[in-house]
Amino acid sequence: MSDTPRARVSVALGTHYGARYLREQLESILAQTHPVDEIVLSDDASGDGTVELAEQVIAEHRATDAATPALVVRRNPVALGVTPNFEQALRAASGDLIALCDQDDVWHPDRVERAVAEFDARPGLDLVAAEARLVDAIGTPLGSSLLETLGVDDAARTRLGTDAAFGELLKRNLLTGATMLVSRALVERAAPFPTSWVHDEWLAIVASVGGGIAVVADPVIDYRQHGANQIGVSRLGAGGKLARLREPRTARNTRLLARAQDLADRLPAIAGDRPEVEAEVQAKLAHERMRQGIPASRLRRLPSVWREWRSGAYGRYGLGAQDVLRDLLQPV
Repeated sequence: MSDTPRARVSVALGTHYGARYLREQLESILAQTHPVDEIVLSDDASGDGTVELAEQVIAEHRATDAATPALVVRRNPVALGVTPNFEQALRAASGDLIALCDQDDVWHPDRVERAVAEFDARPGLDLVAAEARLVDAIGTPLGSSLLETLGVDDAARTRLGTDAAFGELLKRNLLTGATMLVSRALVERAAPFPTSWVHDEWLAIVASVGGGIAVVADPVIDYRQHGANQIGVSRLGAGGKLARLREPRTARNTRLLARAQDLADRLPAIAGDRPEVEAEVQAKLAHERMRQGIPASRLRRLPSVWREWRSGAYGRYGLGAQDVLRDLLQPV
């Protein structure tokens, strides 16, 4: 038997009008094969009894099980938004490892156990993400998985578990917070979270230049898609992709530039003495500045887009040909 003490596991649960599905989620947390020690619920100005329901579920469980985890509640009188709310929960958690938790999913019984095993196998690891089964509002499987829908094939999933993860995440986020277990050290390095980034995206890219990432290939949660998700997932068909090319580009490119600027401002200091990280985030910033400055006239866009395509920047820092088409065709 190992003499190493068991890592304490906290749950960082962000809620906002979550009463409809919260009982089922909490019951799945309480049924984990690797028990959790604490649930930190950060509630973003709910008015539907979300917090009271959570307190009731925990009290019912504690009546029959003295080992029921503590419930720590943070209430926001005014809604902060998804990322600040989750950051608040993460920073209030006291565990060595912290599981991110959405209000409307259902954890498989071994969700925590599978992730903790990855941390045990790789000392110093920062983040474990996983596959998820997509289900509808009543929990019926939709016949697809999260990573499949996001276009993460086996090769990309393998790269995310290596030093190549940073390069993958410079292009786009591929990991979802609802499946993540993270180290306390990662949260401390990542905080404060930049407002231009979603919390899980920021944690993933910070982990990629630190202790690294592991990805469990099997589903560990049922990821509920019900039409009111604060952050959901969907796959665009051909019609959707064509419609996207007709959408104005200014707001999206402004957002991408703000993210690149925050990345360049923050990540090199977090990564430490790694000049290659500094070089890559500066190149990413230059790429997004070029895209933001593309002229309104489609004809006048051609030279700069062509040069950027020839340099390989569209493939290194974005979605390749998809972004080329957007920059050539989308209206301002």
